[in-house]
Amino acid sequence: MTPVSSRSVLPAAEASVAEATAVQEVLPGRSAGRPSWAGVTATWISDYRMLFKDRVTALVVMTAWAGFYLGSMQSGISSVQPGLLEALLGIGVVSAGSAALNECLERKQDRKMLRTANRPLASGRMSLAHGIIAGLGAIILGSVWLALTTNLITGTLTLITAFTYVAIYTPLKRRTTLATFIGAFPGAMPPLLGWTAARGQIEWPAVALFAILFVWQFPHFMAISWMYREDYGRAGIKMLPVVQPDGWSTVLEAVTYAVLMIPVSLAPVYLHVAGMYYAVTAGVLGLVYLAYTIRFARITRARSAAESRMYARDLLKVSVTYLPLLLIVLMLNAKRG
Repeated sequence: MTPVSSRSVLPAAEASVAEATAVQEVLPGRSAGRPSWAGVTATWISDYRMLFKDRVTALVVMTAWAGFYLGSMQSGISSVQPGLLEALLGIGVVSAGSAALNECLERKQDRKMLRTANRPLASGRMSLAHGIIAGLGAIILGSVWLALTTNLITGTLTLITAFTYVAIYTPLKRRTTLATFIGAFPGAMPPLLGWTAARGQIEWPAVALFAILFVWQFPHFMAISWMYREDYGRAGIKMLPVVQPDGWSTVLEAVTYAVLMIPVSLAPVYLHVAGMYYAVTAGVLGLVYLAYTIRFARITRARSAAESRMYARDLLKVSVTYLPLLLIVLMLNAKRG
């Protein structure tokens, strides 16, 4: 759900792809001879992990867990949380299904990008029908599971989130840079879904969690889109670094949201969901995130593509460290309702 790129085709990159292909040809399950069951199984597991975007799905589950935990704390539950595993399973399955349908729709674009060319649908290892059945099946099963094991509002919101990601955000990526803004809505939903699974209703603390993820995504994704702007350009995906390659609009958007991240991250304190330890930590982490985002502005005057890429990569690393640290401290310093 969430809302998540490109490299130039350099001779060295082409050589790396050729070497990787050569290695794959002698791996079990990919050799010219008869494949072993172990090799075939390993290949299928790898393909399904890519189809379901396992790392993105893991992030969705982690942030949903934070929302469920905080919602449970507001209900006075701080130890064993009934319904947690059911909620995370359903949200994770729907996220995996959304990722699969996203790859079905973008299989032609994925073939043109080095970082995605080896995905199972893009490479032809998996048929389009297979991907559609897997994606639709996961979304339907996950949504029904959530409606039955948590509550109707969580199942419905999860289904709407999947629809927004697949049917609105994904096709818009080839039409307008506003797709990034629109895609941030489904990308920010997991903690709100976790909250509704625990509480059965949308409340202001859930909206605050949504806002934290919504704002966090922009510096994070600007770093990714700058790193892989050539790939995006080849695939015809309208990211800011593709449409405005000088980098100034990319930097402005990243810095604006990094500044907003500080007051938004303090919203749980204002709403009496977290205490002062969280407030101090959120402030410090927000300043670090902002500092690296300001440093990211150096892409506009970098002396080489490698230097420019380094600034983007550093911001990306900080962004993926910032979010789990913020949520962990928020959970540790949460107030019981």
